[in-house]
Amino acid sequence: MWLSWASPPKFLEATRRLWKVLGMLGWVLMLAGLYLGLAIAPVDAQQGEVYRVLYVHVPAAWMSMFLYLVACLYAGMNWVYRGPVSAVMMRALLPTGAWMTALALVTGSLWGKPTWGTYWVWDARMTSELLLLFIYLGLMALSQLSADASKSDRVLAIGLLIGAVNIPLIYGSVVFWNTLHQGYSVSLSGSRLHPDIAQALVLCVLGFWLCCASTVLNRARQALLARRAMKLLRSMGP
Repeated sequence: MWLSWASPPKFLEATRRLWKVLGMLGWVLMLAGLYLGLAIAPVDAQQGEVYRVLYVHVPAAWMSMFLYLVACLYAGMNWVYRGPVSAVMMRALLPTGAWMTALALVTGSLWGKPTWGTYWVWDARMTSELLLLFIYLGLMALSQLSADASKSDRVLAIGLLIGAVNIPLIYGSVVFWNTLHQGYSVSLSGSRLHPDIAQALVLCVLGFWLCCASTVLNRARQALLARRAMKLLRSMGP
């Protein structure tokens, strides 16, 4: 079923209502998570109320990395198959990823002021996350270098794959270097969070994921339709 989405007509048909459904579900889950986290979850014994910014900061930070990895997946597919769907998905992921990275940086700074006494420190995680934002912005600028989007697809794909080296640095920065960030509270082996906090965080992460998926699919649909219209105009000649 997923391979059939490589066909532009099937992709457009499959996502015609899907992006709206994902968006609505995403907002429901996000609001439910925020209500549980802000109104029901207990106060943190060490940080007090300020810890609640994690319900936005953590999902945004996770999505900033996840969206980049998905973009790299489509970049690899486009490098091999040169399909229009992989090209528009590769491009559509970049603005949403950039917004998530910016949101992670802003909320992290707001969280850092009462916790660390400053909005910003040049530790490994914050610096590598800022670098990710610059990579996103640079790739978005690179994607606009040519009026013919298909000509810059391969260059963009190479840039995406090269920039992927930063993702392991972000994820492993709290292990590789001495940073102000705390260690992992959630991992494959379990969670050290209070059950109510963990449940709220899971709902927020799922809500962010679905809203991002909805936004990316809608943007990809519009880009694919624009490419088809441009191709039609060129075939008609002057």
